[in-house]
Amino acid sequence: MPKPQTAWTASLPLFLLRRCSRSAPNPFPPGGRRLPCLPVCKRRMSTQAHPRFATLPTEQSESQTDAGAAGYQFRLVSYNILAQVYVKSTFFPHSPSACLKWKSRSKAVLTELKSFDADLMCIQELDEYDTFYKKNMENSGYSSIYIQRSGDKRDGCGIFYKPKSAELVQKEGIHYNDLVEKYVHSDHVHSAPPNNSSPEEDTNAKPDNSKRGDPNDPRVRLKRDCVGLLAAFKLSDPSDHILVVANTHIYWDPEWIDVKLAQAKYLLSRVSQFEQLISNKFNCKPSVIIAGDFNSTPGDKVYNYLVSANIESTDEAPIKLRSLYAANGGEPEFTNYTPGFTGTLDYIFLSNGSSIKPTSLLCLPRGDSADVQGGLPNFQHPSDHLPIGADFLVVNR
Repeated sequence: MPKPQTAWTASLPLFLLRRCSRSAPNPFPPGGRRLPCLPVCKRRMSTQAHPRFATLPTEQSESQTDAGAAGYQFRLVSYNILAQVYVKSTFFPHSPSACLKWKSRSKAVLTELKSFDADLMCIQELDEYDTFYKKNMENSGYSSIYIQRSGDKRDGCGIFYKPKSAELVQKEGIHYNDLVEKYVHSDHVHSAPPNNSSPEEDTNAKPDNSKRGDPNDPRVRLKRDCVGLLAAFKLSDPSDHILVVANTHIYWDPEWIDVKLAQAKYLLSRVSQFEQLISNKFNCKPSVIIAGDFNSTPGDKVYNYLVSANIESTDEAPIKLRSLYAANGGEPEFTNYTPGFTGTLDYIFLSNGSSIKPTSLLCLPRGDSADVQGGLPNFQHPSDHLPIGADFLVVNR
């Protein structure tokens, strides 16, 4: 369960929401919950809500001494924008049909992305990249890198960045299908028992994994066509600090926790190797941010592994990470909001001992906010997930 929010967090202004995971719209991780059916918000708005970043208390962010040491700040946002290929009325029967149409959704998502005014954006479920997002974001001053999912999947992960704020110096793609060769002769993956997902789950919305072959065969089980991106950016601060950013989308199915955990382990091994590559190449100690839709709830096996370097664990991760929101008041109440599932699936992880410190967090709405009643997406929020993000300060050490 998410940690109780502190008083300052509870008083944060309401913001936006959206997101889930995907291969099917309702992933139902065990840590989530179902909400009572309420009327969806059908009120049209001429303008969307503007994102709000709440300043962290000084004892939780930077001291005045550190703040004066280096004044360069940058903003990073992570957001699962809900790929249009997955937007079907059968998946989102609670949503007004008009808000699901590509013409209105694409405009709403683009408006929202621009409203963040972020220096770096990690986007999941990014489709229509070449036909829509790349050019439109270029017109707003962003460059980008993109990796499409394997097989016949049409969406992927992308990182949009402002060249005036960050110079791309290295990039790599992550194909989790590589696990087929890496783990096929190991005991990392096996047929896992059901993870106690909700008995009311709509199994008709989920793809039949058995159609892809024997799910007990690791060569089949690990081939989920999920991807990620690794990128190193030289920030436009006086010290030319280098930031390693990883953006990923972990497999969605709550019953396949072994596959999700294998992907998380492969992710951190690749991040660790990439960090070392950048350190050697540029003779530096880069800071590391890992963001994305992890399709995992606080306290589950995947989440615990990602922060295992900070807790007692027999399965310690190769890189020490802390969750940005958890370390600053608690994980959000939810980042994915639908009638079938409501819970936190999206995270930003920050490496311990890095030279960047958060100074403010992107605010998320509460469950009683009128804009989220009935579930997402709706006219106010074009995705079923919430964006998360923060402002960071570069601190000289």
